[in-house]
Amino acid sequence: MPDKNMPPRIVIIGAGFSGIEAAKAFKNKPVSVILIDKNNHHLFQPLLYQVATAGLTPADIAIPIRFILRKQKNVEVLMGEVLRIDAPRKRLILMDQEIAYDYLIVAAGATHTYFGNNSWAPVAPGLKTIAEGIEIRRRILSAFETAEKCLNEHRRQGIITFVIIGGGATGVELAGAIAELTRGSMVSDFRNIDPRKSRILLIEAGPRLLPNMPKQLSKKTFELLRNLGVEIFLNTPVTEITDSHIIAGGKRFSASTVIWAAGVEGSPLGETIGSAIEADGKVIVNRDLSVPGYQEVFVTGDLASVMDVSKKPVPGMAPAAIQEGRHAARNILRLIGGKPTLPFKYFDKGSLATIGRSAAVADLGWLKLSGFFAWIIWIFTHIFFLIGFRNRFIVLIQWAWAYITFHSYSRLITYPWKPWEPGLPDKQMPKFSGCPCEKALSKNSKKKDVRAERA
Repeated sequence: MPDKNMPPRIVIIGAGFSGIEAAKAFKNKPVSVILIDKNNHHLFQPLLYQVATAGLTPADIAIPIRFILRKQKNVEVLMGEVLRIDAPRKRLILMDQEIAYDYLIVAAGATHTYFGNNSWAPVAPGLKTIAEGIEIRRRILSAFETAEKCLNEHRRQGIITFVIIGGGATGVELAGAIAELTRGSMVSDFRNIDPRKSRILLIEAGPRLLPNMPKQLSKKTFELLRNLGVEIFLNTPVTEITDSHIIAGGKRFSASTVIWAAGVEGSPLGETIGSAIEADGKVIVNRDLSVPGYQEVFVTGDLASVMDVSKKPVPGMAPAAIQEGRHAARNILRLIGGKPTLPFKYFDKGSLATIGRSAAVADLGWLKLSGFFAWIIWIFTHIFFLIGFRNRFIVLIQWAWAYITFHSYSRLITYPWKPWEPGLPDKQMPKFSGCPCEKALSKNSKKKDVRAERA
């Protein structure tokens, strides 16, 4: 039985756009909020492609969750992963504990879908997390380092061929950014290869790029990318991906770097609620964002399949996720106050996509723009939505410097370290295998042991 003297406990799963906005909406309210995320940071995902293409660093587009909510005394942040939602018992099952709730907001987001070809994942990573952004950056930059040492011209060309699968916003922006990288920042870096001779292939199974935008902007995007040297293949489904080639539209393309931007599906966590889900894993919710049969459970963001009051599907975009998070929080407060919930109404602020360093396309409803002016709108829109003054300032300076000099200084090749959890006994602590400093320390340690024995 819940304690009537305790404030209602609201648990939010996920610290993306929707989860963060929901948490903020409870500021100074008589509730207790727990925000759970498997990462300790909020990621500004629309700019993650710039980490993958060495335009920005991870710290430029991410900020600690605790810092964002540091002034909200009624919010507790937990770093952990929810494995299952036990909706009938109002409990969340984590690896090491269970958490009870009175109200729940599930904003767990989406993950990649390879449409039944999960074996492609290791050779064609998607772009959803900082780790994936760093890995894609490593693969792109390492390709040029490998090509610099390669003596076989045919093999060298395959090494510096980059394939992006998917012609949505992520695929378009990745293709444009890689084109700018190879034809600008890296031109004078190598002696045995010319980065400008690299091939960038953008492959889309559908009839046009940016299918969610008007056709005139899709056509303009096609032209802008072609001007950057990107090879575009429409109506070309991919049927095979390996670490050395792909097969698309019946043609074979040699390529060592493949990036997946062709589709997403809702987080598997949505299935554990026990409600109806779409084919793409999204949870079907009521018009007030609650789950049918569970009035106290709300699903928002990329995990929600919702129709707004105009009976149109709400797109999986950051502005929509922000609005849904706020709305779910307000409806919970209405339930606590004994009031009926309200249906969600999506306010479409338009959509943007950038193509290279000085062009973009913008669908602002009544206004359709492309080129430099659309790019300026894109810049200030993204700066506005970035969280934290430091991030806004640094990103703006980085962009200004790159625009003036054509150079990027984030071209670092880094390697992942093996997973480690704190609190392990010393004998289980991971070893720094192959590290020269460790070997030196080991030798010094042995010398000390010998001296101690002699003493």
